Amino acid sequence: MNNALQQLYKVIQARQADPQEGSYTCYLFEKGLDKILKKVGEECSELIIAAKNGKTEDTVGEISDLMYHLMVMMVNEEIALEDVLKELEHRSSKIGNLKQFHASDHNT
Repeated sequence: MNNALQQLYKVIQARQADPQEGSYTCYLFEKGLDKILKKVGEECSELIIAAKNGKTEDTVGEISDLMYHLMVMMVNEEIALEDVLKELEHRSSKIGNLKQFHASDHNT
């Protein structure tokens, strides 16, 4: 699973290092962080709507779109994929404390 993410991350890095004409990824880098973050926000909204509508195929597509745009943001901001994967691994190894969870999640 991580292999697909790593491959995509490397492609995005390559597009940043060696821009290709007609590349959507290069277009995002050219436009800068504001455009990248705008796309992240749009994809979040589209994911919420797809999930709410209960259409699994659409939801999977929107998750993929969001992950791609998040990775573009990560490359733009020099955030290593490995760091995010390590953080997720660290979090998955914790045994949850429901009281702590509710205290930190009280606004949702």
